[in-house]
Amino acid sequence: MPVSASPESVPSESALPESVDVLIVGAGPTGLALALDLARRGVRALLVERAAELFPGSRGKGLQPRTLEVLDDLGVLAGVRAVAGHYPANLFWKDGEPQGERRMYDPTEPSEAEPYTETLMLPQWRTQRVLYGRLRELGGDVAFGRELVGLAQDADGVTAAFASGGPVRARWTVAADGGRSTVRRLLGIGMAGEDIDPATMLVADVRLADGALDRDHWHVFPAGEDLLALCPLAGTDDFQLVARFPEGTAVDATLEGIRKVVAARSHLAAGHVVDVRWASEFRPRTGLADRFRDGRALLAGDSAHVHSPAGAQGLNTSIQDAYNLAWKLAAVLSGAAPEALLDTYEEERRANAAEMLDLSTRVHRGEVRRGRATQQLGLGYRESTLSEDTRAGLPADALRAGDRAPDGRRGGVRLFDAFRGPHWTLLAVGTDADLPDLGVPAVRIPPYKAYGDGVFLIRPDGYVGWAGTTADGLESYAARHGVRGA
Repeated sequence: MPVSASPESVPSESALPESVDVLIVGAGPTGLALALDLARRGVRALLVERAAELFPGSRGKGLQPRTLEVLDDLGVLAGVRAVAGHYPANLFWKDGEPQGERRMYDPTEPSEAEPYTETLMLPQWRTQRVLYGRLRELGGDVAFGRELVGLAQDADGVTAAFASGGPVRARWTVAADGGRSTVRRLLGIGMAGEDIDPATMLVADVRLADGALDRDHWHVFPAGEDLLALCPLAGTDDFQLVARFPEGTAVDATLEGIRKVVAARSHLAAGHVVDVRWASEFRPRTGLADRFRDGRALLAGDSAHVHSPAGAQGLNTSIQDAYNLAWKLAAVLSGAAPEALLDTYEEERRANAAEMLDLSTRVHRGEVRRGRATQQLGLGYRESTLSEDTRAGLPADALRAGDRAPDGRRGGVRLFDAFRGPHWTLLAVGTDADLPDLGVPAVRIPPYKAYGDGVFLIRPDGYVGWAGTTADGLESYAARHGVRGA
């Protein structure tokens, strides 16, 4: 078992580490979603955050349809919808005059199989508060002010040291501590990437004077390298400001500096900006960790992949990392599944992240529009070792093992309701085939075109794990992957 540690990482022999099943480092969207999902599965997890509070900015503000399905299963979709809003049309300005509107997203009509197709807007800090509230309802919490300074691992687990407070012993640890991940550095895992734009970007949450701009549009003041955009943030009184600066420009992110930028690039006066609630500068880049697992440590979210903010893929990919990982960790910890199940996390999520990195980069460069691909509903795991399909001669558009399991209503059953919860689901569609007792909920529905007739085993994260015309071979699959008793 590899050992990764800084010199101060190993506690003294007299120290008695706090003991948990999973240590999660970083209480952003990834860490919160993972902690929440583990909590509903009865896993003892400790979520630590080096800051004194949750991240205060709007940064990742787009929630894609597939993420809405995840949030539905986690029990927070109603809370999200109560404070989220729609993406407004872009309104372009020149010399103080509006020049016309354009929608950022190509709309897609919802269907029975895909009930959520609209990308919702919610500032990242609000998304985190909703997740945090649900985590506390389930008995979890965040340990703030805990900065990780060292990490050592052996065959049985990891021992973490902190700048303040005692050490923690965990059977597994998950890095959810962002693009500059301390855990990733301590593990010695590289991250390959590239700068995709030489410009410096400023993003800030600002309060404007009443009536300065309407809140029905995303206001864009295009001027080449001097782009300025002001987007009303749903559920708040703020606007998210994005400004682009030529390479090498020193950016002033203070109130006075932002006032000067707004006055210089728009018809607004400096005094129209009355407050700056949060600000950050960055250079758009991508990054993909060389691996997502090192022994008993796993990477998730921005610690594993860094996206351009274009296309709203980063936060969504990160939440789905957590959703993929939680059920696998729980199954291994309970003894229901072999440790090898965790190898499928990197197998599935690294390939998925690479695809989304390519997409977000192409959106940033204006090569593709935001639409079906950015919704993430078409992503799946057909090539995964967890995906087994025993049917032959399927048409090209047939649902296959590894695909997202569609929603729908048949025989008085809504499928998303049947799938909701931390369990596998055995689904028989349009068949009277005998079903084995796998110790999981079993549902029979009349024929449904979105599936085709057959037997389907739906994973806890809403993907088809196994598919067949009959249930022949299903028990063997279930035994290999810890379905029974999971």
